[in-house]
Amino acid sequence: MPALRNAKWEMFAQEIAKGETTEKAYAKVGYVEDHANSWRLRARPEIKARVQELIEAGAEQAEVTIGRVISELAKIGFSDIRSLFNENGALKRIEDLGDDAAAALSSVEVVTRRLPGGEDAEVEHVAKIKLWDKRAALVDLGKHLGMFADRVELTGKNGGPIETADVSDIEAARRVAFVLTKGAREQQRPN
Repeated sequence: MPALRNAKWEMFAQEIAKGETTEKAYAKVGYVEDHANSWRLRARPEIKARVQELIEAGAEQAEVTIGRVISELAKIGFSDIRSLFNENGALKRIEDLGDDAAAALSSVEVVTRRLPGGEDAEVEHVAKIKLWDKRAALVDLGKHLGMFADRVELTGKNGGPIETADVSDIEAARRVAFVLTKGAREQQRPN
């Protein structure tokens, strides 16, 4: 889709694609601030299509795809801290880490200090390793795969089942009157 013919609409779509709020984008392109009008413009099919196209083009240019995001989440979610160490139990050098292990690392801090004993004392290296949140990555993957269904449970008083007794007598009478009135109105309508 080429740029929109209306220059203000095109600038508006570009601002929305950049992440600007609807109202701010509307004002930025020169319109008088108006909540309702800004949302009406945003709802126009040509604006929606242009914003979607701009967002997709930006993601493509940045090489961001659903597959790549899932792959990166999987590296974190299925990471194994043992892959950071060599067979002697020492921390591997950064350049010796595999891609999956490196992707799972959030930070590495190495502190070097001399143990007491003067000039001939041993040097100790202490490594602090922090991995990205494995649980969060697995939850995000699970949500993408539809593993977790949102459930809504309705309960009555004290967490028990909903019963008609949970509705007051006045509320029950109001509901019955509503249904009867509605039925009477429908019968009075000419066919």
